[in-house]
This record gives sequence, C-alpha cells and structure tokens, in this order.
Amino acid sequence: MSRRWIQNPNRCADEYLDGIEDFIEFARRHNPGATRIRCPCRRCNNTLFESIETVGFHLVRNGMIETYSIWNLHGEQVDHASSSNAPRVDNVEPIVDPNDQVMGIIQDAFPFASTNINQEGEDDVPTPIDSAEFEQYEKLLKNANQELYPGCESFSVLTAIVELMHGKIKYRMSNLCFDYFLGVFKRMLPTDNCLPKDHKHAQKVLHGLGLGYEKIHACKNNCMLFYKEHETLDTCPICNESRFKMTSQNRTTKIPQKVMRYLPLKPRLQRLYMSMHTATDMRWHKEKRVDDDVMRHPADGEAWKEFDRTFPEFAADPRNVRLGLATDGFNPYGVLNQHHSTWPIFAFPYNLPPWKCMKKEYMMMTVLITEDPGRSIDVYLRPLVDELKDLWTNGVRTYDKSTGRMFTLRAAVMWTVNDFPAYAMVSGWSTKGYMACPVCKEDVTSGWHAGKVCYLGHRRWLPWDHEWREKDKEFDGNTERRLRPREWSGDEILEQLNRLDFASFGKTVSRTRPSTHLNWTHKPMFFELPYWSKLKLRHNLDVMHVEKNVFDTLVGTILDIEGKTKDTIKARLDLERMGIRRGLWMNRDSDKARRDLAFFSMKPNDKKEFLKFVSSVKFPDGYASNIARCVNVDGGKFTGLKSHDCHVFMQRLLPVGIRHLLPEDVVKPIMLLSRFFSQLTAKTLRRTDMFQLRHDIVQVLCKFEMIFPPAFFTSMIHVMVHLPEEALLAGPVNYRWMYPIERLLGELKKSKRPEPSSSPFLVCSSAILSLSAVASVLSLRSYLSHLPAVTSATTLPSPPPCFGLSRIFAADFSLLRPPFRTPEMSDLIRRGRSMTTAPSSDPPAQSASAATAPAMLDHVVVGPGASQAPASSSSSVAQPPSARRRHRPTDTIDTTSTDGTGASGSQPGITTLLYC
Repeated sequence: MSRRWIQNPNRCADEYLDGIEDFIEFARRHNPGATRIRCPCRRCNNTLFESIETVGFHLVRNGMIETYSIWNLHGEQVDHASSSNAPRVDNVEPIVDPNDQVMGIIQDAFPFASTNINQEGEDDVPTPIDSAEFEQYEKLLKNANQELYPGCESFSVLTAIVELMHGKIKYRMSNLCFDYFLGVFKRMLPTDNCLPKDHKHAQKVLHGLGLGYEKIHACKNNCMLFYKEHETLDTCPICNESRFKMTSQNRTTKIPQKVMRYLPLKPRLQRLYMSMHTATDMRWHKEKRVDDDVMRHPADGEAWKEFDRTFPEFAADPRNVRLGLATDGFNPYGVLNQHHSTWPIFAFPYNLPPWKCMKKEYMMMTVLITEDPGRSIDVYLRPLVDELKDLWTNGVRTYDKSTGRMFTLRAAVMWTVNDFPAYAMVSGWSTKGYMACPVCKEDVTSGWHAGKVCYLGHRRWLPWDHEWREKDKEFDGNTERRLRPREWSGDEILEQLNRLDFASFGKTVSRTRPSTHLNWTHKPMFFELPYWSKLKLRHNLDVMHVEKNVFDTLVGTILDIEGKTKDTIKARLDLERMGIRRGLWMNRDSDKARRDLAFFSMKPNDKKEFLKFVSSVKFPDGYASNIARCVNVDGGKFTGLKSHDCHVFMQRLLPVGIRHLLPEDVVKPIMLLSRFFSQLTAKTLRRTDMFQLRHDIVQVLCKFEMIFPPAFFTSMIHVMVHLPEEALLAGPVNYRWMYPIERLLGELKKSKRPEPSSSPFLVCSSAILSLSAVASVLSLRSYLSHLPAVTSATTLPSPPPCFGLSRIFAADFSLLRPPFRTPEMSDLIRRGRSMTTAPSSDPPAQSASAATAPAMLDHVVVGPGASQAPASSSSSVAQPPSARRRHRPTDTIDTTSTDGTGASGSQPGITTLLYC
C-alpha cells in the first residue's frame, strides 16, 4: 500500500485523512488491547504515548513525520534483506512544547474538569469538581493560556513560572537569589510582560497545584494538640500552660508555643492514580506478581496473605493501598546539636513493584515534629490515625487515570519501620530493661551480668532432645528444660493495654519485673485502628541497625578494643561468680590481678595484620565507601564506620580476615553469622532458605554462648533469633529496613539554614513542577513557610521543608542557607585550629547504593608489594596511658600497673581486590 500521503502538505485532503484512518486501523490490529500508542506526529516524534483518539487528532493538527514510512514502532515487521534501499529514519530530537506539557499537568491535577458526563447513577462515572476546585482550575487555565508578553508564543505565564521554579529547586537556589534573577528577567522582557516580580508572587500562581499542609498547635509540654474539640482553647486543660507565647500588646498576631505540621494523606494517595504509569503500577502486586516459593515483594510474605484472608473485601480491589510507616530523628541543616532533633513521619505504599517500592520519590511525609517527642509521639500521631481510620472505614473517592473511572480508595497500615529506640516510642514497649525483646516480652531469658542486663537462654529454640540442652558448664551453669517463648496475639496485647493504668506508671520498669505492668511505657495510638483486634500491626526489627550493633560488639570483642570489647574485668569476675569457664578467670599473683588475653581475641601482632589487610582492600566504585580511611592501624581500632560499611564488612571482609588469625572453633560460627546476614539481606528470599536460617542462627547463638562471656549478649545479639521469622512473615528485608529512610534523611540534612531577616522567613515553595518527556504529570513539593528569625548561633529555626510523596512529585529539594557565624564563633574556631597539631581525615561518606553482598567471597586476588591505602590519622588526639597499654606485645594485661609501652613493628602490605 502506498504511503505517499504522508508527504501531502494538505492535511485536509481526503487522501491524507484516509491515510490516517489506515494508520489507526493498522495500529489497533498490531497492538490489540492497547489504549495508548506512540504518537508519530511531528511534535511527539514517536517519543510520547497517547491514546489512539489523541494520536489521530495530533496527526491532523501537526502532520506525521515525513520519514516514518515503515511503521516498525507500531508493529510492522522490517525485512532487513529487502530494506537496504528503504528510506532511512533519522533520529530527530523530539520537539516538546512546554505549553503542552503544562496543559497536561493541569489535566492530571484536575481530571474531572474536561470530563463529559453522559451517564447518571453509575459508580464508575467521574463526578464534577466542586466550586473551589473549579475556581483554582480556571485561574491556572487562565495563566496557562496567557502569553508571557504580547506576541510571545513559546511561553505562557504558567510555563515560565514552572520552568524557573524547576531550575530553582534543581540547582538549590536560595529565595533571595531567585528574587534577584526574577527581577533581572522581568527588566529584560518588554515592559508589558506578566512575569511575577518575586518568589512570593510566583508561589501564589502555583498555589492551585500544591499539596498544602495544616499547622496544628501543640501544648508546650506535649500533653495534647489543640485539634478538633480542643481547637478553640487557649490553655492546655491538662497542665494549664498557655497555648501562645507572651508577646507585646502591640502585636496583632499570637505566636504559638509549639506547632506541628500535618500533611493530609488522602490527596497524596489520590495523586498516585492521576498518572497512567503510577496508576498501573499500583496494581502490580495483584496482577503481575509471580506467586512461587521465592519472596521478591512484601506481598509474598505470610502477613500480607493473612491480611487478605482476614479482610477479603479489602483485598478484592488491588487498588487499595497497603502502607508502611517510618520515623526517625535527625539534626536539621547539618548542625550536630544533640539537644535538638526534628522527627518526620513517612508513609510509603507497598503496592508498587520492587523497582519502585521504597524509593524516595514515593515516600510521603505526613507529620513533621519540631523536636524529639519521646513517649508523647502518640499525641502527634492523632491526626494521622484519625485519617487512617477514615480511610479504612469510609475511603475516599478517587479518579483512576488508567481506567477513566471513579472508585473508593481504602488504605491500611501493614507495619512500621524504625530503629530500636524509635520502636519503643511508636509501639509503647520499652526496649530497655529485663524485658527489652518486643517479641519474647515477659518470657525472655535475661539476667544481670557485668553491670548490665544480658539476654541468654537461646537453647530454648533447640529441639527438645538436643544434646546441648543437657550441658551446663559450657553455657550458664544450668540445663535447659524450657520451651521456646510463646507468641502473643493482638487480642492479648490489647487486653494488657486496657488493663494498665498509664497515668501512674513510671518511666522505667523496676528490677522486680512486675507481671501486671510488663514493659509498657505508654498506650500506643495505633491500637485504635479498626483492624488491630483481628490482625496485630507489626513493628519490624530494623536489620540495618541490628547488623551494625552486632558487628560493633563482635569486632570490638575479637580485636579487644578498649571501650568496645565485652570481655572486660567485670565480665571475668562475673564468670567467677557463675563458676563457669575457669580458663577465663582473672589470674591473681600476690597483689596483682591480670586479665589474660582470651582465646577468642587476637594477639597484638595478629590484630595489626588484620587491620593492614582491611586497609589494603579495594572495592569497586559504588559498592562501598573507602573503608581503609576508617582503619587506625597504630591505634588498633576502627573510626567512623557507617552502617553500610559495617554491612559490607560483616559479609565480605570479616570471614576472610579472621580465618587464619583465630581458632577454628571461633572462626566457624563467625563465618556462619556472616553467611546468615548475607542470605537474610538478599533481594530475593526462598522460604526453604529462611527455614534453614532459622535453624542456623540458633546454632550460632548457642555456640557464641559457649565462647563469649554473658556480657557479650546484648539485646541486639538476642533479637537476631527473630529475624528469619520476620522475613517469612513480611518478605525481603530491603522493604523493612532503615536504609531508604536514612538516605532520605540524608537529603534533608543537606538543607541549609534560611537567610536571616527582620521579618519571618518564607521558605520556598508550595508547588514545584517537573516536566517529563515521558508523561506530563504533576510534581509537587509542599514546603514550610513563616520560619522564625534566627536570634543566635545556638538557636535552631523551625525544621526544613516537607517533602513530597511519589515519583509524580519528583523534584530536587530547596536548600536553605547555612548557619551564619557570629564573631565569637569565628574567634573560637580560629583558636581551635591553632591548637590542632595534625588534621584528621573525615569519615567516608556512606555509599548511596545498599547493594546486598553474596554469602561468601567468590574471587580473592592477593598480591604482595602493592601500595597500601592510607589509614586515617588520629595523632591530633593524645591517647591515655591505658589506651597505649592495650597494645603491648604481651598476651597478658596488668590491671594494677599504670605504665606500659606500645608495640612497634610492621608487616608487609597486602593488596586484596574483591569482586562483587
């Protein structure tokens, strides 16, 4: 069939219109079931996907690409043998009209404005928007159609603002800098231009596209929120504190004592269905997930499946959202002030496929608390819990862009993701004391050893007839006849919570371990969710922090690092009190008592060899940071190791570095522990492997009980026994650990402090748009405004901006200016620098990639004589005599003497290359 009609300049000719109909029919026949195809018009240039009707309209309006005579992108097979003389299709850069992109954004933000309602009474027909939304739509449409200046066809007012604001966010431009350049551009343009004069007026234009936030006043003592029934009060009914600060009488506005920012969750969940791509991906967990023995997604876990069985009506619609919640504190603006921290609370949907789930573009900030709330975090969670209850009970009417229909969106929280201290804040279960394990609860085996609470008794998880149950001297001096700790149901936990009187409950649990109070510190807010009684909300143990704490404890003990080792004098005396492991007791000669070096610790020369091995290791770029910078060979310790460094060290370096430096009985369980974390943190898990890991970790912990003193077994060592069970319930750990949250908080920490001025700050921006060539979708960032002025170098302003929630809100973060320096601070810094004798190297930055490592090293290439990576220097800090005494070449330590000399000598360098 001839396709000469493509070159016909008259697009109203019958030949051209008939050719378009033939093309549309061809595309339908070769793409069955497809609702969107590539648009071959001169503007879209086969780079954008549009509906078939829109493609026909574009071909009439813009014309088809003249060189596109072989429709290979629409299903036509190319015969390479006979197409040598075929016209060549050049790779032409796509012509993207920014005005069309902005119009697409407006249509995505207001999907009902251009919808024709032809049917009534049907549930899947979109309903018209209300008057307020329609007014915003008309304002945006007016700015989108208004020329920037008379005769300007390239940019409308809205397009220009979107482009400028996008550049401001992308390149971290301050508000003052943006105002300056905006004024310069306005003077460059004709005098009758419509460009806003400053950042404040540009924000007003984009206000209709923004996702706003609510300011909710809080009591000064965190007693309550001035919210709903207490919204009109001026004093707290609990502590009688005033709601507002004392100000001058001439001031017209009142300043609240404390303000919480709350970002409603419903509109952010609705935005996920306003884009064709995200709306389709939100159904991936039901429509495209493979159900086999391999766990690739939280939907493969038993908790997800049990939720579906318990609530079949909720599971019937795959568009209903499963959420995870996470919170952690951080120091804003990069100021390392331990007395102030900001606590954001993030929600993230688990409906998305693995390659999008847990990305920062889809993390939704819902609450921003300006200080550490402690046990009062439930007070600040009330608006979120109220909205979650409404989302579960009533839902929210949402427009699905992929189907063009309305549906009732419901949501449920599956679990939370927190580190161990935040676990106690959110769940209400104290992670300190004799019952620190939140899984075992009151049935945990704990005791007082070496001046602290330790957790033993891991033989309880062994089979009933296992031989280790009968041994006593090799463990804690007793045989083990108990069963493994019981599991608690949601109804039992609710009964405990309802039975407790939290008004009279103390901050800490007494050492008598009262069974009536257990270890609850406060009544958690999440128990009010309607589905709690049937299915207990899970609070996940963070594998990232567990692995780091286990690494610190293990390496500090086997390297005998002072302050890090658990093999202390108190631990040796505790062994004497228990009457076990006589070979590790204190060696007493006349008036001296020596702590001989234990068999599980390295000798000084072996320790230097191990540290030199670590400092010589080279990793590929992006796999890990430069761990060699964290090695202090002379000091015999590590400094500045990040969580990801410990993750790589535990799984890749530790089993290789110790295998010839420690006894075989010590090396084998450590290698099994390394293999345990390597398999547990893999991106895909097999259920059979998890059952095996559940058996292996019990074996490892029991062997550790026969090697290390009881002081070694902290709460982080104990909770490892529960990690395989959690993986079986909730799926791969990379959806339930803090690495994605920490990376997002790292972006927040890069924010700079705003410019000081005599008036309150206005922090940009209420709406930032990202123009994508793939899809014209909305990209928003709701930022905090009206921050108080900085009065001193030690006073922190209000927290950094709120962040958006899905990939459709993707935009870089606006940075505020760094903390300004007073003359007193400058003088102090100059004096500090003059006192420093030698600079110390900075700790390495944490790798952006949290790639999981294989179980064991596959290739290790060792070559002598290679150059050694420099180790971090710590010569600027003088070490005490006790620290120098630790590095004597002898195997014993005199606990009464105060003098000693450091070991000297060096080993030839070794360069080891590890391939991933």
